[in-house]
Amino acid sequence: MDSRAFDFCALFENLFKVLVVELMYEKRKVFRDRIMAYIDYYKILGVDKSASQEDIRKAFKKLARKHHPDLNPNDPDAKRRFQEINEANEVLGDPEKRKKYDQYGEHWQHADQFEAQQQYRQQYGGAGGGAYWSSSGGSFSGDEGEFSDFFESLFGSRGGHRSGRSAGFRGQDFNAELQLSLRDAAQTHKQVLTVNGKKIRITIPAGVENGQTIKLGGQGAPGMNGGPAGDLYLTFVIPDDPVFKRLGNDLYVDAPLPLYTAVLGGEQVIDTLSGKVKLKVKPETQNGTKVRLKGKGFPVYKQEGQSGDLIVTWRVEIPTHLTEKQQELFRELQRIG
Repeated sequence: MDSRAFDFCALFENLFKVLVVELMYEKRKVFRDRIMAYIDYYKILGVDKSASQEDIRKAFKKLARKHHPDLNPNDPDAKRRFQEINEANEVLGDPEKRKKYDQYGEHWQHADQFEAQQQYRQQYGGAGGGAYWSSSGGSFSGDEGEFSDFFESLFGSRGGHRSGRSAGFRGQDFNAELQLSLRDAAQTHKQVLTVNGKKIRITIPAGVENGQTIKLGGQGAPGMNGGPAGDLYLTFVIPDDPVFKRLGNDLYVDAPLPLYTAVLGGEQVIDTLSGKVKLKVKPETQNGTKVRLKGKGFPVYKQEGQSGDLIVTWRVEIPTHLTEKQQELFRELQRIG
């Protein structure tokens, strides 16, 4: 063999080794950064891993009320904490997602990929073991360490022989926002979205929160070389409603009350999300009096048939453009009062 050709091959081999080492180093940094970024959803909700679904629901409801941005306007971290609480509930509040989270930790969203990879290795004779993330602290475990997947992506298989198939690559995740009115968010309904030119039909559950993000599996970019598609992460944007103010699952509304009805009592019709309701008004009702209507608030997310309350605040209206006779009657009340 020509010595120059030999030197070129040796040089190419050394360069390739350097490239592999560099890539391995970068991959180690990525894994280390992911470990540092691990978030414990149980800790966020303040519950134990053995907590029941009902315990998780109660903890979420309590924390959502406490850290709602509308109740903490002067706290710049309130929105971040509120989003973390919603994210934790989105996972732990769903038994299927919770099971994946308990096994894979923060990488529960890729559970299907890990399991499919294990099945692939079993089918094509890959060496045992496998690598996965654990929710017990984000540590990596497996027979071949954290670089096994890297080499598999280069050479197509592991365990000492090649399967004849090259590795597939997962598609890119997409992120999108969807704006809903408060009334739309209060109803389960279907919508068609267009993301990167692709039409996606989704069902939006009643009770979604402003800023809440849900995952639509397989709705991201298509995979390469037979790999799975990425996911779509959809964030809801719900502007303030001109009539109702939402705090958690409760709604608040100011309702006008004529002075005569406030003094003498009677009935007054008010608006709710589900239509008009006639309320009885006690005599001598004061301005600012609050009335709570059970179950007339906002639907509870993924809790069919359950809703928060509607809190009505009476705003007594002082009559204007009084006739001379009406003014005289008020003066008479003033004299005898």
